[in-house]
Amino acid sequence: MIWLILGVLLWSGTHLFKRLAPEARAKLGEKGRGPIALLIMLSIVLMVIGYRGADGAFFWGRSPMLAGINNLLMLFAVYLFAASGLKTRITKVIRHPQLTAMKVWALGHLIVNGDTPSFVLFGGLLAWAVVEVIVINRAEPRPAPQDDYPIAKEIRALIGTVIVFGGMAGVHIWLGYNPFG
Repeated sequence: MIWLILGVLLWSGTHLFKRLAPEARAKLGEKGRGPIALLIMLSIVLMVIGYRGADGAFFWGRSPMLAGINNLLMLFAVYLFAASGLKTRITKVIRHPQLTAMKVWALGHLIVNGDTPSFVLFGGLLAWAVVEVIVINRAEPRPAPQDDYPIAKEIRALIGTVIVFGGMAGVHIWLGYNPFG
């Protein structure tokens, strides 16, 4: 469990570093991008190893209903990520679509996984995303929304969502976590 906790803390710390210590991050300049990216990759490795090896109390199990709710939330989370990159209409309403996607992703996984390691991993990442949004909102004014949202971007986001969701489901099945069963 210690690797999992360290991974979540390292992920949170490296992502919050830019916001909480902007002068220190600015001093690193472009040279700082590589080491920060390596720390983020290390945090992911620690979270994967820690989660796969962690034991803990089990509070509820998967059910077809919970799996269905989770899958719907995952589709929405993937769409939010796509919408962020393409600047679709939903970005006019949701200021931080990628962080909102992370919150939706974490919530979906908390709903379907009722064990202590899941609480640490998904709950920890949910807490990080909430804190990140608060810190950004306090530091930066809300940008003016753009006026032009072509329908082609919406269609690309939807097609990309289905493709990426299918790929993610395939990886989960390959790893032994069937998201549909």
